[in-house]
Amino acid sequence: MKHVDYIIVGCGLAGIAFCEELRALGKTFCVFDNNSQQSSLVAAGLYNPVILKRFTKVWKSKEQLALLDFYYTRLEKLLDVKLDYKFPILRKFSSVEEQNLWFQATDKPGLEPYLSLDIKKNTNPNIEANFGFGTVKSTGRIETSRLIYHYKKYLKSINVLIEETFDYSVLVSEETSVIYKDYTSKHIVFAEGFGIRNNPFFNHLPLYGTKGEVLTIKAPKLQLDYAIKSSVFIIPEGNDTYRVGSTYNRDDKTNKPTVAGKKELVSKLETLMTCEYEIIDHKAGVRPTVKDRRPLIGRHHQHQSIYLLNGLGSRGVMVSPYISKQLYAFIEHNEPLNPEINCNRFNP
Repeated sequence: MKHVDYIIVGCGLAGIAFCEELRALGKTFCVFDNNSQQSSLVAAGLYNPVILKRFTKVWKSKEQLALLDFYYTRLEKLLDVKLDYKFPILRKFSSVEEQNLWFQATDKPGLEPYLSLDIKKNTNPNIEANFGFGTVKSTGRIETSRLIYHYKKYLKSINVLIEETFDYSVLVSEETSVIYKDYTSKHIVFAEGFGIRNNPFFNHLPLYGTKGEVLTIKAPKLQLDYAIKSSVFIIPEGNDTYRVGSTYNRDDKTNKPTVAGKKELVSKLETLMTCEYEIIDHKAGVRPTVKDRRPLIGRHHQHQSIYLLNGLGSRGVMVSPYISKQLYAFIEHNEPLNPEINCNRFNP
């Protein structure tokens, strides 16, 4: 038997963040992943402390941003790749009324550091924005697909990645440990994203999943070094390519791109951008979204060594380091979980 401190199931943004917490603190672990979940790979990777539809603060945004630079800088050094690209996000205004709502939002508690008081005029001839933009600060993009690819490569190099589908039926839960095939461990953490629907220990929880589709376009004339948020995001990725997204579909739970999703994105894009472009990629994934828009972390209500790290929604690059620390402190030091994110808030 092989003994580790932790078994982790899932190697998306949540699983990687928890691995990093363990690695930094000298814990041993292994990771099971079958590449079935696409949301972390498809994610645009924006980090942004403001909900731009309503001009409100993201939950625990200050605490999340405080960890972000250190976390991704450490990953860049470990993997020897560039992951963090900092640039502002410009929120397009559609009217004077929206401009006024923006100025009102700058007085809201916690938003002042992130919202510029200046209205930025549009100077790009290929963008339609007659009422200008509001600038959001402390923002940028994490290259999520590059992170996942290189992190899995790293896990393989240290012989802790097992690329197979996890078989829940052979997991043995004891009072202070778990046994899975040839492994024994003090704890097991499920970080499977929408894959939770197949997990008999946690599939009772209200993680519904929201499908998102994104396009990658090539637009040499656009020349943006910032992201724009209107009815869609346009996010620069370098070499005249841009990510355009995203759709929100609560009914379709597949990772397959659709004609309808593509049409929706193209229609919205063309109300914002006027230059020629070429669609070079179209992807889809199901985000792990929860009905109250809070993560799901904590211990199973009956099995003392089984834990959950899930429900990151569309903000995985920001929230994953923060909730991984919360879960680790809960497991190792018995520090109480915030009731807002404790998965047991939904138990009978």
